[in-house]
Amino acid sequence: MSAPDKYKEIKDFHKYYSGARKAPLPTIVIGGNHEASNYMWELYHGGWLAPNIYFLGHAGSIIVNGLRISGASGIYKGHDFPRGHYERLPYDKSTSRSIYHIREYCVRKLSLLPQPDIFLSHDWPESIVHYGDLQNLLRHKRYLKTDILNGNLGSPPLMGLLRNLKPKWWFAAHMHTRFEAKVPHVDPTECEIPPLAVVNPDEILIDDEETTDGRANSATTTLKVNPDEITLSDEELEVTASLQPPIAAPSVTNFLALDKCLPRRHFLEVVDIPTPEFDQTKVTSYSEPALSLDPVWLAITRAFHPNLSLSYLQAAFPSEAHARALVERELKWVNENVPSKLDGGWSVLDCQKFIQTAPPIAPTESGRMPEGTPQRKSVTFFSQGKANLLSSSILYKSPNGSAL
Repeated sequence: MSAPDKYKEIKDFHKYYSGARKAPLPTIVIGGNHEASNYMWELYHGGWLAPNIYFLGHAGSIIVNGLRISGASGIYKGHDFPRGHYERLPYDKSTSRSIYHIREYCVRKLSLLPQPDIFLSHDWPESIVHYGDLQNLLRHKRYLKTDILNGNLGSPPLMGLLRNLKPKWWFAAHMHTRFEAKVPHVDPTECEIPPLAVVNPDEILIDDEETTDGRANSATTTLKVNPDEITLSDEELEVTASLQPPIAAPSVTNFLALDKCLPRRHFLEVVDIPTPEFDQTKVTSYSEPALSLDPVWLAITRAFHPNLSLSYLQAAFPSEAHARALVERELKWVNENVPSKLDGGWSVLDCQKFIQTAPPIAPTESGRMPEGTPQRKSVTFFSQGKANLLSSSILYKSPNGSAL
C-alpha cells in the first residue's frame, strides 16, 4: 500500500474478509490511491473483495436492479496514463504508486458504454469545482487554490467521460471534503452552457458564514440588468419572436463527493434513485438488490482484450468507429452465449463467488510495526484460483497472462 508509514496499520477490513463481519447490504466499491493494490490487481476485471463487497475492477460496469453502475479506480497522473500495466509484484516504492494510476485503456473502454445511471470514481473530474460552490470549497480547503488557478485539480479523462457518458449521478472522494455540483449537458450543435457557478478564487473568504452543520450558506444567484445599457431603438423592445418549439432542458449530471470517515465529517449520505422496471426472471430471486453482469461491458471487455498491455508500452487503439463495430459484434456473441452459461440469466452470483485465497490474520493483530523495523524481504503469493470465474465465462485471459 502506498501511504506514510504512520498509516500502515490493519484496521477492520480483514474482519469482512474472514467473515467475522459482513456488510449488511451489497456494497459496490472502486479503488483509490491508498489501497491494497496487489489484492485489487487479482480482481482486475472486478469481483468480490469480501462477502457482500463487490469491486468494479480497474474499470467496470454492472447492472443493479436495472440501474447501470459504472466506475473507474485510481487517480490520474499524466505520465502513466498512456502506459500499459507494467507493474510486477512485489511492488517497489515507485510501482506501489503507479499501479493505481488510471490508464487510457480503461478510459477508452468506459467511453463506449451507454449512459450510466451512476458513475463512481475516486478522483474528481477536471474543472468540476466550477459547477458548484467554489467559494465554500476554498473556505474548507484553502490549499486547493493554487491547483484550481493552474487548472491542475481533477482528472481530464474523467471530465471527458462525464461529458461523453452524461451519467445521472457521479459519486467521488479523494479530496476529503463534501462537495456537490450540477453539470449541464447540451447538444453539441448548440452553444455551450457556462458553468453554473464561477467564483473568483482570490475573493476574500469569511469564515463566519458557515452554518451549524459545517456548510456555508449558498447565496442565491440572480440575473442583474445593466442600468447603463444602451437600447439602440425603442422598436427593439416591441419585436415579437416567432413561435418556436419549447427548448428541452439540458440533461444534468449530479456530482457528489464526500469526506473521509472521521467524527463530525460528512462521509455518509443517502440518495434516493428510482429504479427502472427490469426483468426479475433474469436474476437470482432474493430480497437484496440484484447484481447482474452488464452485457455491453462484457462485449467491450472482449473487444478490447487484445489491446490489454502488460508492458510499459501501450499498443495503438482502434479508432472509435472501428471500436464500436467490434463491440457490436462481441455484444451479439455475448447475448448468444453468456446466458446459457449462467442458467439463462445475467446474475453475478451465478458467475462470481467470494473465496478466501489467503489465510485471514488473527483478530488481535494490528499490522503496525515499531518505527525502524526493517521491511520483510520475503513475499508469499496466494493465487485467486477459481474465485473470479468471470474470465472463463466470457473467454479471455486474466491480466497476469494465464488462461483461465
